[in-house]
Amino acid sequence: MTRTRILLVDDEPGVRLGMKGYLTQHGFDVDEATSVAEAQEGFRSHRPDVAVIDYRLPDGTALELLPRLKEIDAAVPLVVLTGHGSIELAVQAVKEGAEQFLTKPVELAVLKVVLERLVSQRRERQRHAADRSRTARSRVDPFLGDSAAIRFLQDQAERVRDSDSPVLVTGETGSGKSVLARWLHEGGSRKDAPFVDLNCAALSKDLLDSELFGHEKGAFTSAVAAKQGLLEVADRGTLFLDEIGDMDVAVQPKLLKVLEEKRFRRLGDVKDRRVDVRLVAATHQDLSLASREKRFRSDLYFRISTLILHVPALRERAEDVPVLARHFLAEMGGARGRGQVELEPDAEKALMAYSWPGNIRELRNVLERAVLLSGASRLSRGDLRFESAPHDEPLGDDLTLEELERRHIERVMAREGGHVERAATKLGISRSSLYAKLKGWQHRGP
Repeated sequence: MTRTRILLVDDEPGVRLGMKGYLTQHGFDVDEATSVAEAQEGFRSHRPDVAVIDYRLPDGTALELLPRLKEIDAAVPLVVLTGHGSIELAVQAVKEGAEQFLTKPVELAVLKVVLERLVSQRRERQRHAADRSRTARSRVDPFLGDSAAIRFLQDQAERVRDSDSPVLVTGETGSGKSVLARWLHEGGSRKDAPFVDLNCAALSKDLLDSELFGHEKGAFTSAVAAKQGLLEVADRGTLFLDEIGDMDVAVQPKLLKVLEEKRFRRLGDVKDRRVDVRLVAATHQDLSLASREKRFRSDLYFRISTLILHVPALRERAEDVPVLARHFLAEMGGARGRGQVELEPDAEKALMAYSWPGNIRELRNVLERAVLLSGASRLSRGDLRFESAPHDEPLGDDLTLEELERRHIERVMAREGGHVERAATKLGISRSSLYAKLKGWQHRGP
């Protein structure tokens, strides 16, 4: 479990020695500062969970320091200590951002309880912030099924769950990589800290940089206020970077620095900040090939691929399809107050025969569409509408040339797991031509 970090600001060596010894003995990591200037520097570089500040310092007072620290990171609780307490001073300190105001000599046991409560409250706020930043994701058990492939994945995942090393989750789009990432977090030693996810493919370089690292006020034209990056939100927890293979090459060295040095710098800032996160990254791409082709930094690839978990495609574990289907149908029937929705034998056979280029995500979509449109308590083959033709469905002589072309391309795409570049090679056309065809069909519909 990650230890709580305290920044202790006091110019009296004896006071610091006593407090540091007691807090260290009780599981805290303590950094020290003796002045307003040192406190600001230490606050920026060490990223404490709580700061304990003596009121009188050689170059100022806590009332001057509090707003400066809040400007750096408003989420960190601040505790003010003073030898001359008064109600007026306490009120003023709280107005400036102090969560607690204690009079010296403070009982160390009381201070310990106060610090633990403030850390707990801060982490709860972090979890809420992480929830707001996270897109809605399916909470399916990542190991539903009995196939050898899924049992092997479960065995490997259980071995690495408690490690703090980065994990690279590979697999096709829609296969359940994000569900596995959340499982790793919720079953690991950081489960009480935030889980924050970010899709690298969904953002441009500048937006990705700002979302991940944050920015200072005035860093660019529209930066009217400082912004906390998702790295800071995920501090002490897990950062999940989905589709890391699409991360802009200009952002990659900054991520590498975080992994190697546990430091980063907000856009527009001149000071490094400390952060402690476990990285779980996911991709449907071959990053080894991408690094050889200079599309992905090789040093970052080697850093994130210490532990690799591969999520098998759904067609590689066809025997698990009925299990997953029944799980989804139970969930959908209950959500709509319709009770259990079941599969007819012909529907189950069709589900197992289909190649599932979109994997688990596509399976869920097919079933949800069938439940909504059929209104029946038992689904037959006729209720299922697939994105492309199942393996055992003949092309037929009554199709137009355009329809034949589309069916053939869909089958090749399915065999290549949705990988456009490999499918284009198999088809003997350029990648841009295949993209254009797929995009055109998407706009026209089935």
